[in-house]
Amino acid sequence: MKKILVFLPALGIWAWKLLKATAVLSINLVLILTVVLVLSLLWQPAPEVPRNAALVLAPQGVIVEKKSPIDPVTRLMDEMTGPRLPAETSLQSILDAIDHAAMDERITTLVLEPGGLEGAGLNQLRDIGLAIDRFRKTGKLVIAFADAYDQGQYYLAAHADEVYLDPMGEIGLEGFGVFRLYFRQLLDKLSITVHVFRVGTFKSALEPFLRQDMSPAARAANRDWLDSLWSVFRADISRLRGIPEALLDSMINRLDRYLEQNGGDTARMALSTGLVDGLKTRADMDRYLVSIVGPSDSDDRFSRISMDDYLRTFPPTYDPDRYRDQDVVGIIAAEGDIVPGEGGIGLIGADNLGDLIRQARDDDHVRALVLRINSGGGSAFASEQIRRALALVQEAGKPVVVSMGAVAASGAYWLAADADTILASPVTLTGSIGIFGALPTFDKSLARIGVREDGVGTTALAGAGAPTRPLSPVLGRVLQLSVENGYQRFIDIVARGRDMQKQAVEKVAQGRVWDGRTARDLGLVDEMGSLREAVARAARLAGLDQVRARYLERPSGLFSLVNLPQDVHAPLGGRLLPGSLARILALIPPPLPAPLSLLLHHADPGHVYAYTPLPRVLPPGPWPIR
Repeated sequence: MKKILVFLPALGIWAWKLLKATAVLSINLVLILTVVLVLSLLWQPAPEVPRNAALVLAPQGVIVEKKSPIDPVTRLMDEMTGPRLPAETSLQSILDAIDHAAMDERITTLVLEPGGLEGAGLNQLRDIGLAIDRFRKTGKLVIAFADAYDQGQYYLAAHADEVYLDPMGEIGLEGFGVFRLYFRQLLDKLSITVHVFRVGTFKSALEPFLRQDMSPAARAANRDWLDSLWSVFRADISRLRGIPEALLDSMINRLDRYLEQNGGDTARMALSTGLVDGLKTRADMDRYLVSIVGPSDSDDRFSRISMDDYLRTFPPTYDPDRYRDQDVVGIIAAEGDIVPGEGGIGLIGADNLGDLIRQARDDDHVRALVLRINSGGGSAFASEQIRRALALVQEAGKPVVVSMGAVAASGAYWLAADADTILASPVTLTGSIGIFGALPTFDKSLARIGVREDGVGTTALAGAGAPTRPLSPVLGRVLQLSVENGYQRFIDIVARGRDMQKQAVEKVAQGRVWDGRTARDLGLVDEMGSLREAVARAARLAGLDQVRARYLERPSGLFSLVNLPQDVHAPLGGRLLPGSLARILALIPPPLPAPLSLLLHHADPGHVYAYTPLPRVLPPGPWPIR
């Protein structure tokens, strides 16, 4: 018995050592396998490009100025646990692939499959269309095919030599529109008060909380820029497909009649009106493309290479690792709502962007900076921090050029106004020089369910900003004065930066949105041009003998979980609402209205915003007829 009692502790010790060794070995094996997997993802050999091949251009998700900085491990985890990260395709990658293929004798055909495209700005589609036009000018063939096209997808397809559609497909041309939900009656029923402080007749970001319909001023302003963008879109389709503009409008406005004439067959209607050149199934398309470029060596389809594989065969135009020891133009892409702090995916964090701007200022080889903006603005405080960082670059003797994407309005225009040169496309949405402040209070809502707040403070402002209490008249006046001051500051910045009289700025301000061409005529924008032209202009301003440019990036860790989408780990209302109320509101299903989402997720320190929640002009999918 004694021997057994002596043996048991020794057995336990050995069992513990074995368990510990097994755990350490397992962890090391997992780490080794992870490193091997990541290395294999990062250092895959470049694929071989077949001769007489087709480049397949099939953009997925939303076209962005630059893909979100997500590390390989995070992307792998996302794929394994189910997609939570947004699908993105870089605009510059598409342009690089098309332009390089135009000069590549191995590529004879471009096959455009835009069916996976979910969203894009019209200016981005125009840039891709111009690249397709350059490809065609080399004498090479462009063929487009999809099961169905929405109007953004069709805009790209229209640049092809031949456009094909599935026999059961459709083309969803519907025009552009701005339609918003208005919540005033709902807020009244819930006894929620949204206190709004604003300057600008056309600053309509918070109208959904104040009205039950669009104001006459917002309706007129929206009509102006919508008509401008639609005229460009319609003219381009007419030119590319040889269809009169009046016929395009007629097909949309009298769709039922055209459909009736074709027996209700949407694909046949597209063929009879000249929108497409033929109707083919996927198998038909494969056989047709085999007849043009020949069969693939690996399967029974046509000889081809995907865009992603093709991009691995040559360095990107603005590769961050190029020209490390040469004088260059630095490029920074800023896309999303402007917020204080670090930001996240789909957000422009003032701290993150400020670090990149300082990098451009301190790097002796970066002789000029191009800031590519695609944003409707956001926090006025954050916008001002970014503007100041850009001003320090100019004080260091380096020119700053702003290249506007689909949208560069409100806070995005605030930070851009001091640039040496501003370039936009004719269909960029910009301006919206206006300010608003907002603070929701829920005291009446809580009172309806028998919850009241009471207490004592040393001053009239003690606890005045709590959303569970009525808004203090003193705080209300403070916020209104802050908004008025912010508006005058905005006017002064634009007047100084654009070399305009304050009275002239006032006439084009008031929160009104302008299209790029009109903004140029008004003096808010200097020139029409894309990122390519902006880089060339920056190189000239810096006195560079050659146009060399590269993206500037922050170094990111291998397991950088901070790169996850903001809503993965940030509680709703974390900066504005008390914890218990934030958790209750977190139960509200997304998506929230854009202004409310900004207020709850990323509150400005002074509750003052320069923000324009512009809807997607191009809908995410075809109109629902099947």
